[in-house]
Amino acid sequence: MELKDIRIAYFLGIGGIGMSAIARYFAHLGITVLGYDKTETLLTKKLSAEGMYIHYQDQPELVQTLNLEKKDTLIVLTPAIPADHQEWSWFKEQRFEIKKRSEVLGMISRAYKTIGIAGTHGKTTTSTMVAHLLAQSSIGCNAFLGGISTNYQSNLILHEKADTLPTYEQFNVVEADEFDRSFLTLFPTLAVVTSTDADHLDIYGEHNAMMESFLAYTNKILPGGLLFLKVGLEIASKIQVPFQTYGLSEAAQNFAFNIRINEDIHLFDLNLNHEIITDVNLGISGLHNIENAVAAAAIALKVGLSHDEIKEGLASFKGVKRRFEYIIKEKYRVFIDDYAHHPEEIRAILTSVKRMYPTLKLVVAFQPHLFSRTRDFAEDFANSLSLADQLLLLDIYPARELPIPGINSAMLLDNITCVEKELCTKEQLVERVASLQPALFLTLGAGDIDTLVEPIRLKLV
Repeated sequence: MELKDIRIAYFLGIGGIGMSAIARYFAHLGITVLGYDKTETLLTKKLSAEGMYIHYQDQPELVQTLNLEKKDTLIVLTPAIPADHQEWSWFKEQRFEIKKRSEVLGMISRAYKTIGIAGTHGKTTTSTMVAHLLAQSSIGCNAFLGGISTNYQSNLILHEKADTLPTYEQFNVVEADEFDRSFLTLFPTLAVVTSTDADHLDIYGEHNAMMESFLAYTNKILPGGLLFLKVGLEIASKIQVPFQTYGLSEAAQNFAFNIRINEDIHLFDLNLNHEIITDVNLGISGLHNIENAVAAAAIALKVGLSHDEIKEGLASFKGVKRRFEYIIKEKYRVFIDDYAHHPEEIRAILTSVKRMYPTLKLVVAFQPHLFSRTRDFAEDFANSLSLADQLLLLDIYPARELPIPGINSAMLLDNITCVEKELCTKEQLVERVASLQPALFLTLGAGDIDTLVEPIRLKLV
């Protein structure tokens, strides 16, 4: 089934961040969008307000009342849907065309000049940054993002001259997800690999298998394309496509230098393969985000943005929801929320925050995500979390997993070396933070700790 043949799209798991971006894109093309999700959220409410029909009961009888025609209906499936899902089973029995989210994104990517941003961490911010640079320039783009852009209040950005059906002259920015090898369905013209740290070992089994998947992704770059690779990654010696390196080191071909950080003011100069851009002011905080900005700027220069457009775009970039997001930013109180759920992500944000606010005591609340990830990286989590001055450690968020014997937050806490550390339930956290009244506080995690952000904010303002 081609894009032009789709009249109705039914999404199983429409509330997922990647699924909802495609749903919004289909709606833009004039396709009728329907779907199921397990839970009503702020995002699904927004989708409903945009004209999509969504229900929250796994009942094939509800689907049957829609009288869907197999010839022009596409079923889009998220990997989060369980194997025993009744609606999925019904669609299979009725022989509807079913495609995984990654397959649909791959189908869309073929229709545009696609820029794919991959990496075990950093890809959401980098892809959103690339999208913003292009969107605010004379070039423009479409973008499918893995987070909600603060600038656009959406995970979908559309080219201002977007036609009813896509045209290959338009750029398309895509977050290329390594989970379940989804990024192997993409066909990028330009690509970035931000990191290849071990992750998703429940899928890959071992780190080498994941590295091979990243190598396979780089080989998907179309002839004449170019890869931007973070300097120092192990896969560099095995890459068979043209590439340039980027980073904060002068060993890279694209790098930031003369970095000046004063709390949330981040100024630096850029050397983009010997083209110099001075006094760049990044609109968001974090040393790791300066590194992301180098990759984004290198891509932007490659596709034709001017130095001034790059500077203006980076200065006006407001970030991504739950990526180094300031909840409170006052003289005597700073509260930051971040999606960090991998040891290297935690290390990066805690290092940046301590550099920005060296005189303040850093209090961190962290919710581990997945029993398997906690087991596989227990030592690394302990080392990263030990950077906090005081740690409030929540129970593990299971997501799609069942408990693993012996793997729990208490096991993790034992190996963390910061002096002030304690276990804390979700029910206790708000009042515990209220009693501490920290001057510098972070909430970290990819589970549902974000539901506590607003109650905590109300206790601290």
